[in-house]
Amino acid sequence: MELDTIHWYPGHMVKARKMVQENLKIVDVVVELLDARIPVSSRNPAIDDILGDKLRITVLNKADLADKSQTEKWKTHFTRERGYPCIALDSQQGKGINTLINTAQSQAQDIIQKLISKGRRPRPVRLMMVGIPNVGKSSLINRLAGKGSTKTGDRPGVTRGKQWIRVGKGLELLDTPGILWPKFEDPEVGFRLAVTGAIKDEVINIEQVTVKLISLLTEIAPQNLMERYKLDKLAPDPYDTLKSIGAKRGCLVSGGNIDTLKAAVIVLNEFRAAKIGMFTLDSI
Repeated sequence: MELDTIHWYPGHMVKARKMVQENLKIVDVVVELLDARIPVSSRNPAIDDILGDKLRITVLNKADLADKSQTEKWKTHFTRERGYPCIALDSQQGKGINTLINTAQSQAQDIIQKLISKGRRPRPVRLMMVGIPNVGKSSLINRLAGKGSTKTGDRPGVTRGKQWIRVGKGLELLDTPGILWPKFEDPEVGFRLAVTGAIKDEVINIEQVTVKLISLLTEIAPQNLMERYKLDKLAPDPYDTLKSIGAKRGCLVSGGNIDTLKAAVIVLNEFRAAKIGMFTLDSI
């Protein structure tokens, strides 16, 4: 599926990359936030080059919406193949937050020990969060900020006006998330980003995306689709299935015609909320 209105943003990317790299100098560990439903499609393609050898934790957010068995496979992949910890997390409910905090402190233990060995006082581990838009960076920061935390304010000479959130005694989080951009060279990546809500609905063709989604679900989970929308069968043409769903949900306009856009919005929103099922669209 071609998403003609979606483009790569080289100007935005250059600025975002510069901001992330400037912040790298003042943090110990980077949390790379991905969408558990699309762990590859939601990665910035230049992330390894941008972060270099900086200590890292991969977080598969929205794990409550993804296929649990696939999430476990992706956790193993990132941990074994890439050599840094990977945890699954649900930032909306707070599941996995303590694991993230403990993992971050463990990752930076050597850094803090080196400071102590040089006669310096131990300090909290400094964390930065990076990822593409709409993978849940701000909600995770807010979740951490609510966990007995306080803003530490500016520290002239050290943070250059950066705002930090102290999470408990041993962790500080840079308040501003590092926003990087996805790349849409592969139409399938564009589709996965669109269908999971990583791209704003205003810049996509909702009917087009939903018809492709119905086509995919007809192939991989037909029973889920039929049960959710009380359909006896699925049509060979996914657009006809969309019309059937519209009829079942009362998406009618004058003359008894189906409002396919309204039906498409329903299907897309219910897919994103895992009401049709829990799916991981990037296979491993």
